[in-house]
This record gives sequence, structure tokens and C-alpha cells, in this order.
Amino acid sequence: MENKLQLFNTLTRKVDTFVPNVDGKVNMYTCGPTVYHFAHIGNLRSYLMEDVLEKTLSYLGYDVKRVMNITDVGHLSSDGDTGEDKMLKGAKREHKTVMEIAKFYTDAFKADCAKLNIKWPSYVEPATNCIPEFINMIKVLLEKGYAYEAGGNIYFDTSKIDNYYVFGSQNEDELKVGVRDDVEEDSNKRNKADFVLWFTKSKFDDQELKWESPWGVGYPGWHIECSCISMKHLGEYMDIHCGGVDNIFPHHTNEIAQSEAFLGHKWCNNWFHVHHLNDKGGKMSKSKGGILTVSVLEEKGYDPMVYRFFCLQSHYRKPLEFSYDVMDQMAGAYTKLTRKIASLKDDGAVDDAAFLKYKGAFTDALCADINTSMAITVLYDVLKADTNDATKKALIEDFDKVLGLNLLKAAAAGDTASDADPELVAFIEAKIEERKEAKKAKDFAKADAIRDELAAKGIIIKDTREGVVWEITK
Repeated sequence: MENKLQLFNTLTRKVDTFVPNVDGKVNMYTCGPTVYHFAHIGNLRSYLMEDVLEKTLSYLGYDVKRVMNITDVGHLSSDGDTGEDKMLKGAKREHKTVMEIAKFYTDAFKADCAKLNIKWPSYVEPATNCIPEFINMIKVLLEKGYAYEAGGNIYFDTSKIDNYYVFGSQNEDELKVGVRDDVEEDSNKRNKADFVLWFTKSKFDDQELKWESPWGVGYPGWHIECSCISMKHLGEYMDIHCGGVDNIFPHHTNEIAQSEAFLGHKWCNNWFHVHHLNDKGGKMSKSKGGILTVSVLEEKGYDPMVYRFFCLQSHYRKPLEFSYDVMDQMAGAYTKLTRKIASLKDDGAVDDAAFLKYKGAFTDALCADINTSMAITVLYDVLKADTNDATKKALIEDFDKVLGLNLLKAAAAGDTASDADPELVAFIEAKIEERKEAKKAKDFAKADAIRDELAAKGIIIKDTREGVVWEITK
């Protein structure tokens, strides 16, 4: 099939033309959550943009098979194999078993994905389902001389790899960049960058999840999970591997090392990484304290679609800064957009020429390294276009297969402004503006009087984070 999708490939450090291993089919892997706590909206930005990538590939006609892991064992609080086990940390915090924690937060993550219109992958596999696969890979790596046993643990020997730092962003002196806690020196390692494949000697005597292995009772290291889970469902070749930029090193670096040592050939051609969501204090992180979740946004009055709309306004390879002021602006913009769509009529047949013109522009934006901001610009161009409403509605429905903003559904959900008499709408909006000025002047008696005046006419106004909204009740 003809392919014009251009994607930035972290491995080559340039925008490449995407070419899958098998024409028309895409094997895609997403690094999934460690289910020890709720996902914060910074985590979810990555999954949201990976969702847009998957939907773009489907929109372009590819048959996409997407796999995601659920990390329910083995992920330590530092990516450098130090610190406390995150799952054990969650279990202690809530006085539950590790499996109870994993089930609860997996369900919560799935619910958040549904709220944000993030498609659940074709295959979702918990790490604890794949212990035989982990043990088999480690056996092969030992037989091939890529791994060694020391101090009761099994390590991958990075010195046996010609180009361990394949992403070119780290070297041995920068290893500490890849960890979140202070690095604890592991005297068992032959080389500073070596990483654990299997733990049998752990400082956690109360580690809940352990399995029999040829090297003793223990549990897998974090990095081996994605390699084995992807091969279980996608085979020896992968087209696109996704994750956040903080996964590049050491996690994805280690995945490539062990996978290609095991397989004996190149494993994945394209690496897709989404940049951080920041607030004014820097990168959002669970370790910073309060967790800003989808549920928190809902409690503050935001539709989850407003957060999705916010993310789509920026390129996935750029840092994005969150603030409630910006969310208020996005909420207002989303409301105006859906009201405009609600005003469209069913007025005849679709104009095929206009449809193809704008669909082509939308496709071009997606093919330019998933330029969602430009894709939304095309959406607004459609609304301003000199074509009939039937064509506009058909295009909006088509675009939303990728954008996932529930545009027609939101428009049909009861925007009474589109059905009201234009003179009445003008009157209501003038009164709302007058009330706004009264509140600004701290004349709250006048503001209340305006609210009461509108209520007497059957017009109910509500103050929300999206601004003032109104409905006609009679």
C-alpha cells in the first residue's frame, strides 16, 4: 500500500518515512502502567498521543495490532534497579496485597482511558502472566554469554553489546540521569550499566511475589517484561514501540539490548516517544505529592474531552505546560466548537469534491509527524468552508475517528443555544456580559438580580470552569 506517513524515529534521531515489515500491517507496542497508584494526567498524555498514532495508522488503512503490558511486579522506584519495589510500596500504603493493588489500579487506569477515548489495546498482558517467558529468555541469554550470575541475581552484560547506547543520548557517565532515586552501588555488577534480569537476592525480605527458577526463588527485573510480552503477541519483529521520553534510558535501551541479543537480529525499526507534561514546578510526577488525575479534573468541572482537546493542541514531541487558566481557555474553546457543530443542519447530499479536499488536508497534517494542532486547524477550516452543512458534518465525523473528541455526540447532547431564537440568544449573552461586569465591580446584588431576571424568563445560568453556560427550561 502507498505510504506517506512521516514519523520522528528516536532511534535514527530524524523524521523517517514509516515502512512496516509487512505491507498493510502494523505491530505496535506500548509500555503500559505500573499499577501501584492512579495514573496522573502527565502519564495519560503519553497514552493519549499513542492512541492518536494508532488511530492515524488505522485511518490510513493499516491493520494495527497493538500490545500493552501491565507491570504488576519487578518495577523498582529507581529505573536503575535500586529503591523499593513500586508494587510493594503501594500494597504497604493501602494495607492490601500486591494483587489487590494491581487489580484496583488496572481497573482505574482502564476507566481513565475510556473517559479520554483512549482505545484499549488488542492485547493487554500483566507481567505476572509471563514468568515462563522471562525464565526462557534469561536461559538463552546465559547460554549465549550475554548474561551472568552474581550474588544470587542474574545480570545482563552490556559490555557484550557493540552499541549499547543506541539512542545516542547517554553514556556511562550519564547513567545517573536514568534513575529517579540516588544510585546505590551494586557490587555484583561487572559494568556500571549492567541491569538485573532476575532477582533472587533482594533487600526486600517481604517481597510478596516470587517464583521458582533455575537460579532460585525470585522475581523478574522490570526491563525484561516488555521484551517478552511483545514477542509473545507480536513475534520477532515489531514496527513501532511507544513510550514517554523518560522510558528512553535506561528502559528502552535495555529492552533493545536484551531483545536483539536473544533474537540475533534487529527487533524494532521505529521508536515513538511522547514528551512530558509539566506544571509550573516542572515535570508532573507521583513522587512530588498530590496526583492530578482525570477524576480530579472532573471534580473541578472539566469534561475529560477538554483535557484531550488540550493535548491535541500541542505537538507530542514538545513539552506541554498544564495550568487551570489554560484548561479554562480550552473548555471555552471546546464549548464554542461543539455549539458551532450543533448549529449545522442536515441539508442534502455530501459534496464529494469538498469532502476529498479537506480529508486530504487532514491526512497531510497527520502524516506530518502526527501534527494534531494542524489537524484541528483543518477542522476549523471545514466549519468556515463554503460548502453545505451535510459535507461539514460528514468531515467532522470522519476526522473524529482520529481526534476522538466526541464532537457530534457533544454537539447533540443539548446545546440549546443552537435552537434558540437569535434575538433571544443575543439578549441572554448581553445579560451574561452585564452580570460579568457587575461581579467584576463587586456589585453582587446587581449580578443576582440579573440571574433572577433570566430565571423568571425560564433561562437558567450556571457558573462553571468552562465559563457561564445557560439553558432554556420553558
